[in-house]
Amino acid sequence: MIKTKSDTPYTIRVIVCRPGERAEVMEIGETLEAMQEVVGGYIEEYMPFTGEDPREDDIAIICNSEGKLNGMTPSRAIEDEDGHVKDIIAGPFFICFAPLDSDTFESFPPDLEEKYLRKFELPERFYLTDEGIRVDRYEPCARGRDTPYLR
Repeated sequence: MIKTKSDTPYTIRVIVCRPGERAEVMEIGETLEAMQEVVGGYIEEYMPFTGEDPREDDIAIICNSEGKLNGMTPSRAIEDEDGHVKDIIAGPFFICFAPLDSDTFESFPPDLEEKYLRKFELPERFYLTDEGIRVDRYEPCARGRDTPYLR
């Protein structure tokens, strides 16, 4: 359960990723409703990251729990340490800091925010090949959103 730090709403700085768009740092409300609005439905917490910095274990992706089932457009790949695709997030999502000893989502420490913004900055296209799924990052069109898809 997500709890607030006080009776008054506050905001958290997160990295928002949408299919076909550059990732951006935004401030969103800490309420469940505000988070659901960002992802377009029910939220799910996914914590796939590890690293030399132990704080990376506390980085969470907050995505639509039914994004794949509802046929949302693929957005970004999650890769293992060897660069192999282990999952694809469908639809819009955000990345935030979620310390295991806290029951709230929080803003990133500035150095980790910069690292993860670079990691997820560009949108991705996905291609099904004989070797598996290939991921290509690309610069989105200025006039409108591109649509990544599986071929």
